[in-house]
Amino acid sequence: MLASGVVAGLGWRAGALSTGGGIAGVLIGTLILLGAGWQGGAVLAAFFVSSSLVSRITSRRSPAGVLDAKGNRRDAWQVLANGGAAAAAAVIAGPQSLLSIWLVSASLAAAAADTWATSIGLLSPTPPRLLWNNRPVPAGTSGGVTMAGIAGGLVGAGIVGLTAALVTGRSRLALGAMLVGFAGMLMDSLLGGTLQGRFYCVHCGQDSEWKRHRCGCKTEFRGGLAWLNNDAVNGLATTLAALLAWALWYQLD
Repeated sequence: MLASGVVAGLGWRAGALSTGGGIAGVLIGTLILLGAGWQGGAVLAAFFVSSSLVSRITSRRSPAGVLDAKGNRRDAWQVLANGGAAAAAAVIAGPQSLLSIWLVSASLAAAAADTWATSIGLLSPTPPRLLWNNRPVPAGTSGGVTMAGIAGGLVGAGIVGLTAALVTGRSRLALGAMLVGFAGMLMDSLLGGTLQGRFYCVHCGQDSEWKRHRCGCKTEFRGGLAWLNNDAVNGLATTLAALLAWALWYQLD
């Protein structure tokens, strides 16, 4: 808990976490360290540092107004959505086991792939296209993908997978985590584009992912499931990635 608190405190000081996000980060970090040991903690650190850096760097270069995002400071819901499945899997799988490390790595690889794909995709010179029908959509639209975003997602998942391989000495974890992370990113895009709630701000004339737009005005509901927001989609995708990793465990070990 002390180690998690120090890391979360540094993340809060650097502007990567809100106060609530820092508290949630302590919880997630403590559970992962208890279940997957310091090796799992190293994987968590690789995800957190790389994802925070790419989000901050690309947010300064992305076109203004293309994404109704919360901002660079992750709040409690974002932290739980990205790391909750990994923390739960680490505890359930058994203390200090290779299975725990594998599940943590696969779930966080999916979270990293989504973060990197979103961040790098916003810099793409070509507009994104919906995953299932190839229709072009505005930048930042849930379910839209670009080749740059896909490449970024592979890099993000690869960083997490490579870290897992280095700390465990199991090279297959790198490729396995990258593949599961990529699958999790695709699941996130599919859920986000089909089931996630869609809203519209009449005041700004912009689409939104939230019931209240960043301008402060209440948005109009336009489709999907109103309760399924971006954080819930991320949580579902990382959970599905952890379950997929569990199913693949016997083929990789």
